[in-house]
Amino acid sequence: MPASTSRRLRIALVGTRGVPARYGGFETAVEEVGRRLVEAGHDVVVYCRTTTGGPRPATHLGMRLVHLPALRRRSLETLSHTGLSVAHLMAHRVDAAIVFNAANAPWLPLLRAAGIPVATHVDGLEWKRAKWGSVGKRYYRVVEALSVRWSDALIADAQGIADYYRDEFAAPTELIAYGAPKTDGVGSELLADVGLTSRGYHLVVARFEPENHVDVIVDGYRRSDAELPLVVVGSAPYADDYTRRVHTLADDRVRFLGGVWDQDLLDQLYANCATYLHGHSVGGTNPSLLRAIGAGAATIAYDVSFNREVLESSGRYFRTPDGVRAAVTEAEADPQQLRSRGKRARLFAARYDWDQVATAYEELCRRLVGRSFPSSRPSGRRLRLGPAAGTRIDEWPAPTTDSTQDGGAPRPRRTAERPAPRAAAPAPVDFPSARTAQS
Repeated sequence: MPASTSRRLRIALVGTRGVPARYGGFETAVEEVGRRLVEAGHDVVVYCRTTTGGPRPATHLGMRLVHLPALRRRSLETLSHTGLSVAHLMAHRVDAAIVFNAANAPWLPLLRAAGIPVATHVDGLEWKRAKWGSVGKRYYRVVEALSVRWSDALIADAQGIADYYRDEFAAPTELIAYGAPKTDGVGSELLADVGLTSRGYHLVVARFEPENHVDVIVDGYRRSDAELPLVVVGSAPYADDYTRRVHTLADDRVRFLGGVWDQDLLDQLYANCATYLHGHSVGGTNPSLLRAIGAGAATIAYDVSFNREVLESSGRYFRTPDGVRAAVTEAEADPQQLRSRGKRARLFAARYDWDQVATAYEELCRRLVGRSFPSSRPSGRRLRLGPAAGTRIDEWPAPTTDSTQDGGAPRPRRTAERPAPRAAAPAPVDFPSARTAQS
């Protein structure tokens, strides 16, 4: 991203665990976008959630870091840390703030009162996550509406999320996806350290949460006659019961590596797998999926619109353990098809470029500073009742498409029947229009 010739901005990135990125998609975005904004000449401050006794570097890749604590309870961790971050911002003003996660909406009025224009990255449909009880699901339904009402702009990372806010609230969004890391020439020499060989394993990379369907993948793999082992990377705080369930479903062909924080090893795991199995279902465009297609991995994904939006015809899809079994069996029976799908996936990855993503964030921040947004935001009232808070994501119908077969060139997405929100970055070539171990 070239240095900007316009005014230098002070930009705050708030609401994540911070950097270095070691957790999820938000942290990946903060690291990749933040460092590029610094390279463009901007002053970027990142608020980091730091544990007692943990490292507290003052800077990272040119970004200034502010370390603040959080309550160590799943339901309060994000909100408590962001509250402290906003209090700090009230005394250390910036030109614009990007708040990640709609859960932080209760703090938005304070930023507005301080005269700091703010955009909220709403992420996915959090109220569909199984880890939240009825109170948590209701809370996320409420903060979606508050984000619409109190943000100067909304950021969606997938067309499906943009459509949701348009249909539910008549709210415009900035459509800014994540980037796909480029992993050409990463090699395979580190695989020997974990007892693996190139193209000799199937791969899962995910936090152990029900909506990521690691249990469905492991169960389906166990039912198969697959000869290649299934390698599972990931874990999760606050998920002991689910983790036990996943391990109980496994047989001796499944290998659990836990969290992998060696980025070089993680890159090689993606680049050399026979298939990558992706069970994420509610979070919009997922950085782990983008990392897989950037590495040219043939991908088998849970069948929801977000995953089809990324993979299109390069993917195979499942909803049940038997779907996983069938897909894995097909994959091992036809290695040539896997290579074809992997090459096709890499073509689709060209749509997701971190430089373009950072440019889109820079342009958005300039519009925020220039107050180039509607003076009257949508009310936050829902236009329709929508699905009940307990509705499972796998009860959503998958989009009908004929793009699941291999062959031919990637086709532009047909969107004439539904106007898209303002595109945040130009799409390359003729296509329309992330980096952690546990996205």
